[in-house]
Amino acid sequence: MITADKLDDIIDWLIGGARSATQSGDVLGELCEQLFAAGLPIYRVGIFVRTLHPDVYGRSFIWRQGQEVAVGEADFSLPDSEEFQTSPLTTLLQTGQPVRHRLNAMNEANSVVLEGMRAEGITDYFAFPIVFTDGSKHAVSIQTRQPSGFTDGEIAALTRIIAPLARVAEVRALQRTSVTLLNTYVGSRAGERILAGQIRRGHTDFLHAVIWLSDLRGFTALSDRLPSILIVDLLNRYFDCQVPAIIKAGGEVLKFMGDGLLAIFPIADDGSDEREVCARALTAALEMRTAVRDLTFSAFGGPTERVTFGLALHLGDVLYGNIGGANRLDFTCIGPAVNIAARMEKLSGGLGRTILASPAFVQHDGDQWHDLGEFAVAGVARPQRVFGLKDETAG
Repeated sequence: MITADKLDDIIDWLIGGARSATQSGDVLGELCEQLFAAGLPIYRVGIFVRTLHPDVYGRSFIWRQGQEVAVGEADFSLPDSEEFQTSPLTTLLQTGQPVRHRLNAMNEANSVVLEGMRAEGITDYFAFPIVFTDGSKHAVSIQTRQPSGFTDGEIAALTRIIAPLARVAEVRALQRTSVTLLNTYVGSRAGERILAGQIRRGHTDFLHAVIWLSDLRGFTALSDRLPSILIVDLLNRYFDCQVPAIIKAGGEVLKFMGDGLLAIFPIADDGSDEREVCARALTAALEMRTAVRDLTFSAFGGPTERVTFGLALHLGDVLYGNIGGANRLDFTCIGPAVNIAARMEKLSGGLGRTILASPAFVQHDGDQWHDLGEFAVAGVARPQRVFGLKDETAG
């Protein structure tokens, strides 16, 4: 049986922020190892925390005696699944009250979750709500394989750790939410800089990068023809043709501008990876082109139509950082190189091309490109030479 002094030490560790645990999963792992070493007969402990994420409904952390903590994510199909609907956690989250199931009792109500635990040799299941300061409910479940289940004293000891555990869980969840939201809305690189304290207006850096600027052709006319809900759906599917490919290739999406997308692929400070980064950016562009070929829509039940796009790839220096008005900033990039990329993209429709590139970009792999000539572009003093892919023809 755990002593009061040992339990107090564990509670003090939680109140102090569980500082020895660097990752969220480590908090649960260290906590369970301490509880088990102190005499509590725990076999399995799980924590489920709802998340603020566009694709993830919640995260789970599961510790088993003698094993590492398993961390998992559940998408928004989870609440409708039979496993979740019959899980004791559903009752707990709905009522906000602890739930207990004695699995060594033959008359225990069946559920997919409980039957699985019974098969694992678990005899007693106890779940507590973890309530954050905003009132949101999350859960921790604790199980034993002790033949007689938990004693009243063991349940009382476990109950004492719930409040300090809730505070640690909330702090870790808020930290992760901050990172998730920043990554979702400004990109991972910008998010890291913001969290590191780069939040003052005018705080900028020069960055050498490949610039990606794309646009959906005929978007204004499409907006007039299609209902708003179809336009939003089309835009989301169109951006899905780009964003995964950009991120996989090491790029960062900085901004959506209506139907436009601005992304960068940073180059190392010494420029040693210029060729490699340009190759990765081109690979992403070709993946986008393939994906967009399969993108169709239908206006008011009419014939199926395909969308077209324009994309410019340029290599240059940008000013990267906080720009905006007081109390409303945007972490983005500006500079002549961005302007050139934007003007190049506007040329693509008239040239009958989807992907155009500048000489600075093409110099690293000229075999795939065809010189289309020089063109005057608005806002730029000298005509700009533009290249198109050899496997594309005008039209």
